[in-house]
Amino acid sequence: MKNLPNRRIVLTGPESTGKTTLANKLSSFFTATYYPEFARNYIENLNREYTFNDIVIIAKKQIQIFEKETINKFTFYDTGLIITKIWFQEVYNRVPNFVNSAINNINIDLHLLCYPDIKWVPDGVRENGGSSRLYLFNIYKAELENYGFKYLIIKGEKDERFSFAKKYLSSAYCL
Repeated sequence: MKNLPNRRIVLTGPESTGKTTLANKLSSFFTATYYPEFARNYIENLNREYTFNDIVIIAKKQIQIFEKETINKFTFYDTGLIITKIWFQEVYNRVPNFVNSAINNINIDLHLLCYPDIKWVPDGVRENGGSSRLYLFNIYKAELENYGFKYLIIKGEKDERFSFAKKYLSSAYCL
């Protein structure tokens, strides 16, 4: 297995759809590199409301993370630039050009698009519960299709999500 190329897998989807849990479980199972969600930690540590410039900082940091060398058979990213692009669009009605350029230029093998069929859990950072979760899911899906990215929709309870993703990744990449 050492000779297998690295596969970059991005967890995408609305808030509270199990992205972090799934990324952690998959990276542990596959003994893979895992990059946690930078935006959550950044926003949690602000002592004020976030601004457009904060999202710019988040996007630039995400790009730096994607530029890092990968060595394991998989690298899992808890969220990516599609989510950040939509965040810019939905909150500020504009997206910096560098975000679109980066989305076009970063090589991602697969997006695991988490469906909002598990309970939304509010916290100090989450903003989009209720019907906005399905609305955002559909926007993320449309963006993935717009860019021509390969994606897999992940549904079900946490264990079902993990089993489905693990089976797919093992089969798709002949592990």
